[in-house]
Parts: sequence; structure tokens; C-alpha cells
Amino acid sequence: MKLSCPAPAKLNIFLHVIGRRSDGYHQLQTLFRFISLQDTLHFSLRGDGAVGRTNHIQGVAEQQDLCVRAAHLLQSETGCRLGVDITLEKHIPMGGGLGGGSSDAATTLIALNRLWELGLSRKRLMQLGLSLGADVPVFVFGENAFAEGVGEQLKAYPLPEAWYVVLFPSVHVPTAQVFSHPELTRDTVSITMRALESRQKQQLRNDLQSVVCRLYPEVANYLAWLNNFGEAKMTGSGACVFAEFASQSQAEVVLQQLPQEMRGVVAQGLVKHPLHDWML
Repeated sequence: MKLSCPAPAKLNIFLHVIGRRSDGYHQLQTLFRFISLQDTLHFSLRGDGAVGRTNHIQGVAEQQDLCVRAAHLLQSETGCRLGVDITLEKHIPMGGGLGGGSSDAATTLIALNRLWELGLSRKRLMQLGLSLGADVPVFVFGENAFAEGVGEQLKAYPLPEAWYVVLFPSVHVPTAQVFSHPELTRDTVSITMRALESRQKQQLRNDLQSVVCRLYPEVANYLAWLNNFGEAKMTGSGACVFAEFASQSQAEVVLQQLPQEMRGVVAQGLVKHPLHDWML
């Protein structure tokens, strides 16, 4: 039996750092939005219990791959003796703040829950996903969401139709470097989900953006170019940046003007994760 499944990217519409916990993790508030830019994963059932990735991914050793780790985690959790071959088609840039690795892991949890007939609930898969990474639970949750904590306390937040120009600076930004930087502000005032609707857009920002721009001038250059057409922001801890548009045609017009040395795509904002209805 085989399954082919999407793993969509996400944008952080804003990302506020509101404090730091005693364990060193940061207290965050953010708004996650899924977009149509996606990886595709292919799963082939094995009866011998072996788990493997069939293709080479530059810079990601097989046993460190979050998809492989997610499969082993499910086996450990359930005692399942089935295995799987995973083929991963990467389209989401790695290390760009778009959540590609986390999304791949979540899709693996959702797909293998079905392929192996495990019957785990969405809630349990979200708990397992958190042990793989802070962004994994939102992809299992499957809805655009207001998030708190380290990003795992989620409340569904419906968003209107929108299109995005997403640009890919060719730098890799280590998340730990940004969060540990002495110039990072960690005292943004907490807001409620209800207050989001009346909040001025310019008051919603990415608190990591200024630090990343100082460390990586290329990110600042991409933001400066995109700001000519709309309000540009960085997603996650970088390096990718985006701007929102009301229609596909508006976004396409902007992308057509992209300088030859820059890379990017137009992506549609999704109402929910494509695999949302696979679980209860």
C-alpha cells in the first residue's frame, strides 16, 4: 500500500517574544498561516518493520531526518511492527522559517497513523509531535492558529483569503543564534486573540527580524525590495520574507519584477491543512 501526501509551508503573520522561561525557552505569541507552497511525501508500506528514506537530501542525514524520527517515534509509542519507505520531494527551502521540516514530520505522523492503522487521536499526535519540534503540533492541529507558549498552545484563528509573495534569501539562519542574541528584545506586551482583530497591522511584527537583518544583510536587502510593493515581514527566525496581497494577479505582478539574482514564489493562503480531515 502506498500514500502520497502534501506537507505545506507556514508563515508567521507576526511573531512576538514576550518573555523567557526558567528552562531557557522563550515565551512566544504568533499567528500561523498555512500556504500552498509544499513538500510532497510518498510512503510505501513495509511488513518487516524497517524505516528508511529512499532519496538523498542535501545536508540532512537519514537518521536525523524528522520524517524518519517521526516514524520511529510512532513505532516506539504503539509497538507497531510495520515499517515504511519514505520518499521526500523538497520544495520548501530548508532553514528559512517556513517550517518545512516540521511540516514533513507532521505529515509523516498523520500519514503513518492511517497507513499503519494506529487510530491515534489528533491530540495524541500533537503531543508526540511536540517532542520532535515546537512547530510540529500546529501542522497536526491543521488549522491556521493563534499560538502561545513555545508555539504549542493553539487556538484556531480563521483568516481571510490572501495571496503571498514569498522570497528566499540564500542564507541559512540558525534559530539558536537568533534567540540567544543579546540584542533580542524579550519584553513585547502580551496580546489577546480578540485584540488581534482591532490591532493595527504595523503593531504586529516579527521581534526576531531586526536581529536577523543585522546579522544577515541579505535578508535586509530582500525586505527592502519587497517593501516597495507592500508590508514585508520575515517569517519565523528567517531567512524567508513575505508580503500579503489581495489577489493572485497582484502577487504575480510583483514576482515578475523580481531581480534575476533573487528567488521567490507566489503562494495562496490556505483555509486549513490539506490533511486536516484525516483525523478526529
